[in-house]
Amino acid sequence: MGKPTGFMEIERRDRRYEPVADRVVHYREFVIPLPESEVSEQGARCMDCGIPYCHQGCPVDNLIPEWNDLVYRGEWQEAIETLHSTNNFPEFTGRICPAPCEAACTLNIDDAPVSIKTIECSIVDRAWAENWIKPQVAQRRTGKSVAIIGSGPAGLACAQQLARAGHQVAIFEKADRIGGLLRYGIPDFKLEKELIDRRMAQMRTEGVEFHTNSNIGVDIPMSRLREEYDAVVLAGGAEWPRDLPVPGRELNGVHYAMDFLTRNSRRVQGLFVPEDEFINANGKHVVVIGGGDTGSDCIGTSNRHGAASVTQIEILDKPPEKEDKGLTWPEWPNRLRTSSSQEEGCERMWNVATKGFVDDGEGNVRALRYVLARWDRDEQGRWQMSEVPGSEGEIPADLVLLAMGFVHPAHEGMIAELREAERLELDPRGNVKGATEGPQAYCTNVEGLFAAGDMRRGQSLVVWAIREGRQCAHSVDQFLMGHTDLPR
Repeated sequence: MGKPTGFMEIERRDRRYEPVADRVVHYREFVIPLPESEVSEQGARCMDCGIPYCHQGCPVDNLIPEWNDLVYRGEWQEAIETLHSTNNFPEFTGRICPAPCEAACTLNIDDAPVSIKTIECSIVDRAWAENWIKPQVAQRRTGKSVAIIGSGPAGLACAQQLARAGHQVAIFEKADRIGGLLRYGIPDFKLEKELIDRRMAQMRTEGVEFHTNSNIGVDIPMSRLREEYDAVVLAGGAEWPRDLPVPGRELNGVHYAMDFLTRNSRRVQGLFVPEDEFINANGKHVVVIGGGDTGSDCIGTSNRHGAASVTQIEILDKPPEKEDKGLTWPEWPNRLRTSSSQEEGCERMWNVATKGFVDDGEGNVRALRYVLARWDRDEQGRWQMSEVPGSEGEIPADLVLLAMGFVHPAHEGMIAELREAERLELDPRGNVKGATEGPQAYCTNVEGLFAAGDMRRGQSLVVWAIREGRQCAHSVDQFLMGHTDLPR
């Protein structure tokens, strides 16, 4: 490393946020970037640690020490080339990835990891500003064609890799705009959509075709794609939400979180959403069920609507304030985290099990009934939940948002057609079955049909989706050409 003693001389610094009062009145990104000089200093903190555990934490295998050192030495253009060698879309991961690389950083033993995510985002943002990022148009065409179903990060990464290998690539998206959950599921205040549009322009120049309003298995039969393309990649999301079958579930005001988020995002992005379909939190007591990222996005959106109150409940125990490094590092630790949306205002409750929803007498929800939960291990060491006697209560609720995750891809339409016509196999969790290693990596049991991203692995992170899209492209190119130069 260029500065072997940097981690001893320089304190960790990271990006800051706009004040809460300023940012909750708009839907723009509110992160305040570090000056380039300070980013370079943070790159100098990267240790010559022998075994870079950040590599273990990063699903896309980013060459983190390399580009940290390049930034420290002021070689920003080489840094973006190194970053792009493993990650097609660092402007996405630099904003919405939870940074497992930082948890795995050797300096995290002392709670002061290198600001890897901030450095990554700074590299790619400067590269766009300096016009260093150009389309990489294939020098020759293979004559082979690939259809990719789904335009989230897995589908986009797979498409870009295959187009650069010289294949004719078409992406089919059932929504009216490209991006999958990046477009409508993740609020604009976390990821402004111009970033997606900019990559789409690059990919169009590289030869990728985009087809929106194309619901395969509904609007367009899968059999048509199978006939017209040499290979097909299933890269849709795990979009079947986990439900909560308790009394009162049918009441007005109880919604899936993604319905709330997508309709709001469409309005923010200038699209028409009828008033009777829009889910408005203004002036309401909002209860968010689920403690993950989707729940946090609901909190931030509700606060921007002007909710009267926001309460987030989680059925699990409250995590510890600080993890035991000796037991967890370099793995992702279970510890208490507070998101930027939670900082903006909400009450957080743990060990809360929902028993039902209370009717206001006119078919609308007015409260959530709950009981406190307790978790103990049984004789086999498995965690079992029990209810705490006498702990029942109610939380005022005019709007309840179910943010408990997703169980598997939607099976109707495309998957149903494939199962009937070609006996497509699913795994025990309901995802499309496909291995990740060996000569059949990302292949389904159907010849010429591949699967990647959340559709194959289940609900996961954007960084995992990019990894799977890239690795799937490697397997598709191998299938089409008998060999491949694409990285895996």
